[in-house]
Amino acid sequence: MLLVSVLDLSTGPEIGFLPLLAVGPAFASLTGGIRRTMLVGVTALVLAMGLAAYNHLELRRAYITMGSIAGVTAASALATVGRRRRERELAQVRSVAEVAQRVLLRPVPRRAGHMRVAVSYTSAMAEAHIGGDLYEVVTAPTGVRVIVGDVQGKGLEAVETAALVLGAFREAAHDEKDLEGVSARLEKALNRRLSGEEFVTAVLAEFSIEETTMTLLNYGHPAPLVLRAGGEIEFADPDEHVPPLGLAVLGPEGPAPYSITFEPGDQILFYTDGVIEARDALGRFYPLADRVPLLKDDDPEAALESLRRDLIAHIDGPPTDDAAMLLMRCREPGLDLL
Repeated sequence: MLLVSVLDLSTGPEIGFLPLLAVGPAFASLTGGIRRTMLVGVTALVLAMGLAAYNHLELRRAYITMGSIAGVTAASALATVGRRRRERELAQVRSVAEVAQRVLLRPVPRRAGHMRVAVSYTSAMAEAHIGGDLYEVVTAPTGVRVIVGDVQGKGLEAVETAALVLGAFREAAHDEKDLEGVSARLEKALNRRLSGEEFVTAVLAEFSIEETTMTLLNYGHPAPLVLRAGGEIEFADPDEHVPPLGLAVLGPEGPAPYSITFEPGDQILFYTDGVIEARDALGRFYPLADRVPLLKDDDPEAALESLRRDLIAHIDGPPTDDAAMLLMRCREPGLDLL
């Protein structure tokens, strides 16, 4: 408005810069409140009247200019009210989403049995902070049981399915004697809920308390990455690939459990496809195996945070898919980790 006033004083009434004073209240409605918008509008009107008198502007042109400024000010005030209302609604939605996330994806224990645990979750729904990826760690009588999965699709339906899977897993992990029993309970719960071609990829794992082995069941999910204490890396691929959870009707029967050694100092990273399928500006996938050195920090949470930041830097923009990572680090059984 100051610039318009200077231009009008410099050029005179012939060019007619005065209507541009309406830009002031129009822009004020984008960031300020209704009081600030009205104040800017009144200021624009005062400037318009003063400049009109200074330039001896004919009454018709002066009235049209001030009417335009008054109209824009009124519209801007109404727009400010609507913007503030939407901001409050968005804040409420975010608050509800955060509560839903805490219920759906409860904080995993930092220590489970002789394991240290860290988790990272990045949602493609930036405003909601929740999506279809899921994870859980449960300390059962036979050991530590874990699930990491990915629900087909996004949005509220994916969140609902994830909640169903997690609820069934939390109950079955305590009751069933082995992972096959846990997965059967999950399949049964999903068959009651899903229809058509909906499915959930998932990997289930059990860390034995008394043995240095880990048992896994993989339902069409990316193979976990194992980092040995000596620095070797391997992907815990299943011997045979089977359909995801929810597609049991397609056959074959569920996956056979397979075991790998998991000794003190070893780490295993569970993740969803949003990690390995993340692309940079050139379309290159995230090279997870090449980023293993980032996981060597003594603190698992710091190590996983370094990996998450590197993933975000690789994408260099908003994520297009949910990305969940769960890091398990083995320590000596009975070792005091406090």
